[in-house]
Amino acid sequence: MSPGGEFRAGFVAVVGRPNAGKSTLVNALVGEKVSIVTARPQTTRHRIIGIRSRPDSQVVFVDTPGLHANARKLINRTMNRAATSSLADADLVLFVIEAGGWRAGDEHVLRRLAKASAPVILVVNKADLVRPRTKMLPLLEAAGARQSFAGIVPVSALTGENLGQLVELILAQLPPGGRFYPDEMKTDRGRDFRIGEILREKLMAALEREVPYGLAVEIGAVEDDGKLVRIDALIWVAKDSQRPIILGRGGERLKAIGQAARLDLEAFLGKKVFLQTHVKVRRNWADDARALRQFGYEAGS
Repeated sequence: MSPGGEFRAGFVAVVGRPNAGKSTLVNALVGEKVSIVTARPQTTRHRIIGIRSRPDSQVVFVDTPGLHANARKLINRTMNRAATSSLADADLVLFVIEAGGWRAGDEHVLRRLAKASAPVILVVNKADLVRPRTKMLPLLEAAGARQSFAGIVPVSALTGENLGQLVELILAQLPPGGRFYPDEMKTDRGRDFRIGEILREKLMAALEREVPYGLAVEIGAVEDDGKLVRIDALIWVAKDSQRPIILGRGGERLKAIGQAARLDLEAFLGKKVFLQTHVKVRRNWADDARALRQFGYEAGS
């Protein structure tokens, strides 16, 4: 129940360094997978909204790309802008770090948060990996000394530990107000975007080393005849050498990736899926503003 019994609603920006578990946290709080998740940093490349609607509240979580200091390529600068722009409109900020310890990347994010006007809750994620829990005490004390947070909550987005307490803190910080979105809406992202993200998730999970960061997915035609959805997808890579790695010997790796993606796509779309993929090379697309816009990024310079 919201504090005071009033209906509360607001935007909550979820920020942190790459691979702190922001997307897993947003998915857990929303109760549905709205952002893809892999073990690799920088899986989230776009600003994605996840909506948690209840009779007494509506919390609009804004999942953001991980903030990083070393933004050499245009795509990295674009992702940083997507994350920092989310702070401007936020009613509240969740700053996500790992329970394993404070890192240089966390310090970089903290400096960015100095410009935020909204209150900040420090979320110490992956608490399930720390045993005994008393090992977290020095981290919690040191973090509290760095800045005056609206709250500090150790959680596990994976197991759900302490998420209820976190939601209570969030609602206490949000203003009274009406809904921004219909109750049934879980994300602002459309069907084709989510199809592309499901395929990219499977590609990133299956590939090694630098290849996942050199690929982009573009969805072409999507034809739905009521029983079967036919999807045509382009997988773009940044180097000629990356194409055969994705294909694998005799195309077997891409075939396996496609099968894994098809299963998730059928669950998402609720019907059978025929997925056709093509791998093409667009050299250095991550530094090309026109290519980034083509692939759905809000690229500047």
